Amino acid sequence: MKKIALAMLFAGVSLMAADGKALTAKCAACHGASFEKAALGKSAIVKGQSVAVIEASLKAYKAGTQNKAGMGALMKGQVATMSDADIKAAATYIAGIK
Repeated sequence: MKKIALAMLFAGVSLMAADGKALTAKCAACHGASFEKAALGKSAIVKGQSVAVIEASLKAYKAGTQNKAGMGALMKGQVATMSDADIKAAATYIAGIK
């Protein structure tokens, strides 16, 4: 019985986990499908950055403390509704793109 309960718990946790690909779908308009573009011709290319760098940038945009290339207000709006788990999932997905 314990094994069944644990299996159900882990299944529920994995279903609730944030989907990095889905979370970043809207990002493709500016950053490109593989994050290979400088957004609006201004930003750094995100592809190739580490999870830690991407996560820190997204958190700083959300907090309103980052304004790289004058994109702070635009990016703050994009990440405003993302939880820390969403940000982590998005950063992990983006960093894993080859």
